[in-house]
Amino acid sequence: MDSDSGELSEGEISPGQESFNSRSLALQAQKKILSKVATMAVANLLTDDTSSQILDELYKATREYTRSKKEAHKIIKDVIKIALKVGILYRNHQFSPEELETVDRFKKKMNQAAMTAVSFHEVDYTFDRVILSEVLLECRDLLHELVERHLTARSHGRIDRVFNHFADVEFLSVLYGSAEYRLYLEKICEGINKLLDEGVL
Repeated sequence: MDSDSGELSEGEISPGQESFNSRSLALQAQKKILSKVATMAVANLLTDDTSSQILDELYKATREYTRSKKEAHKIIKDVIKIALKVGILYRNHQFSPEELETVDRFKKKMNQAAMTAVSFHEVDYTFDRVILSEVLLECRDLLHELVERHLTARSHGRIDRVFNHFADVEFLSVLYGSAEYRLYLEKICEGINKLLDEGVL
């Protein structure tokens, strides 16, 4: 699905397709429009107030930790790209029955990660960076499994970069243990709680 991966973009003629074909052209146009609609639908999910707040605070915490605006921007951009691509695949019914089972497993694991993250924040002396890291890495592995036959190596690299950063035990230790990060963590957990209440996570 990456435009720079050598795959055909909309309107590009595949090798050997030399004659004009209006039906093919119409199908391409329809696919392009549907893709844009699906992209907008997923983008709307990511641009609601709650999700935006979580992403903003994750960006600030990442910027603080990496000491690099560029790196923090790249990681959050990767989160959005991955979510958009998976959302488009899901909405366009691209997943097989087996893959849909993986979708369910991934959703359950993300729900577990979300509840664990909030619980560790709300209940004193319960934080365990290894447990939270392991749950996040399990999410990463399920996501790799889900998109194995759909996305390119570059997208798999994005998945690794995002989850390896947020599951980094040193990052988690600072996020949960350092006074400078307290406000970021509070707002992140407040947003996650809202998404849990709404059944999004």
